[in-house]
Amino acid sequence: MLSALILIPLIGSALVGFLPDKEGKSSRIIALFSAIATLVINCYLGLHFNTEISGFQFSEYLPWIEWLGLDYSIGIDGLSFPLVCLNSLLTLIAIIITDRSISRPRFYYAMLLLLSSGAAGAFLAKDLLLFFLFYELEIVPLYFLIAIWGGERRGYAAMKFLLYTAVSGILVLASFLGLVWLTGADSFAYEALRSQTLPIGSQLLLLAPLVVGVFIKIPIFPFHTWLPDAHVEASTPISVLLAGVLLKLGTYALLRFGLGLYLRAWVEIAPWMALLAGISALYGASCAIAQKDMKKVVAYSSIAHMAYILLGASATTRLSVTACVFQMVSHGLISALLFLLVGVVYKKTGTRDVDSLRGLLNPEKGLPVTGGLMILGVMASSGLPGMVGFISEFLIFRGAFPIYPIPTLLCLVGTGLTAVYFLLVVNKVFFGRLTDGLSSLPPVKWIEHTPAFALLFLIITFGIQPAWVIQWSEVQATALLTGG
Repeated sequence: MLSALILIPLIGSALVGFLPDKEGKSSRIIALFSAIATLVINCYLGLHFNTEISGFQFSEYLPWIEWLGLDYSIGIDGLSFPLVCLNSLLTLIAIIITDRSISRPRFYYAMLLLLSSGAAGAFLAKDLLLFFLFYELEIVPLYFLIAIWGGERRGYAAMKFLLYTAVSGILVLASFLGLVWLTGADSFAYEALRSQTLPIGSQLLLLAPLVVGVFIKIPIFPFHTWLPDAHVEASTPISVLLAGVLLKLGTYALLRFGLGLYLRAWVEIAPWMALLAGISALYGASCAIAQKDMKKVVAYSSIAHMAYILLGASATTRLSVTACVFQMVSHGLISALLFLLVGVVYKKTGTRDVDSLRGLLNPEKGLPVTGGLMILGVMASSGLPGMVGFISEFLIFRGAFPIYPIPTLLCLVGTGLTAVYFLLVVNKVFFGRLTDGLSSLPPVKWIEHTPAFALLFLIITFGIQPAWVIQWSEVQATALLTGG
C-alpha cells in the first residue's frame, strides 16, 4: 500500500510523458486519476492506522544496493501520515486549478506527478540514503515547473531555487554519511542508527550541517531569500504545492533526523534555534508589511509561520513537538488557500499590486465570493479562534513558553503582525470603491472556487476538532523525545 503512494504518481508521470496527447485532455485525466487514487489509499491507511502505538506501520522492505548500504525501506508513522495525506490532497487541488489551456500539458502534468511521488517517498523513507534520494528528486520537477511555466523572471527564480536546495541536499547528505562513518554502521537504516551512542561532540558536528541544510529548505532567516522569488514567479498550482508540501520536507527532516537522531546535541543548541525562530518570525512578518505584491505578502508570511515550527521543535516538550506536526498541516492548508485566492485575483484582474486594486468585494462588478474567502483565509492565518491556525499556534506557544519565554514572546509579536499586514492587504484590495477599469471582470467559475471551499472546510473543521489531527502524532512525538 505504501509503495502505491510512490508508484501511482510515478507511473502516471511516465504514462503522461510517453502517451500521445496534443491537447492535454488525456494527460489531465491520468493526473487526476493518479491523485485521487493516492488520496483513496491514504483514507484506507487512516482507517487501519493504530494511533496508540509508536513506530512505523505498514512497513515494506526490499534489499537494493547492499554494498552501499542502501535498501528500499519505507514505513509510515504519526509524524509522516498527516504529511503524506496533505501531499495527496494538495496535489489533487493543484491539478484541478491548473489552466486547461496550459502550454506543453504532457510535460507539465508529468512533472507535477513526479513532484508528488518524490515528496511521498521522502515522507515514507525509513532509510537515510533513500530519504536523500527522494529529497533531491523533487528538485528536478520543481525547477522545470518554475522555469517553464513561471513569470517573467522565472529563469532567475528557478536557478536560485536549484542552487539553494542543492546546497541543502549536500549538507543533509554530509550529515548522513558522517553518521554512518562514525558509528561504523553497515547500512543507512533509520531505526538502527537511532540507537547510536556517539559522544556529544560528534553529535554536534553531525547535527550542524543537517540543521543548516533543513533551514534552507524550510526556510529560516537568513537562508530564506530563494522563497519569495520562487513564489512570485511560480504559477498558482506550483505555489500551492511549494508552500503546502515542499517546505514541510525541511521541518519533517528537522524532527525526524535532527531531533530523532541527535537528541543530546539538539538540547545543547536548542536555545539558539529558539532565538533564531523568534527573529525569523519577526523578520518575515516585518517584510510582509512592506510588500506591494499580494503573493510576496503570503510568501513572507510563510517564513514567519514556519518559524513557529522551529520554536516548537526547540522546546522539546511533548505538547510543542506534537503541535509542530499540527502546525505543518495547518500552514499547508491555510497557505494553499491564500495562494489559490491570490491566483484567482491575478487571473481576473491581471495584477497582484496592492496599490492598483480597490473594491473587489463589490457584489455586482467585483469578486465578492473570492473576497469573502480571502477574508476568511486571512482570519485563519491571523489565528482567529475556531480555525486551525489558532489552535496549532496556541499549542506551540503553550508548550514552548515555559522553556523559552523570550523567543515565544517574539513569535507572539509575529502572530500579532500577521493581522496587521493581512488587514492592510484586505482593506486596500477588497474594500472601498472599485478601481476604474475593473468594472467588467470575467466571472469566476464554480470550479475555481470549489478547491477553496474544500480547504476552508478543513480549516474550520480541524479548528473546531483539533484532536482529529493531533491523535495521529501525539504518541510518536513522545517516542521522538524518549528515544522510543
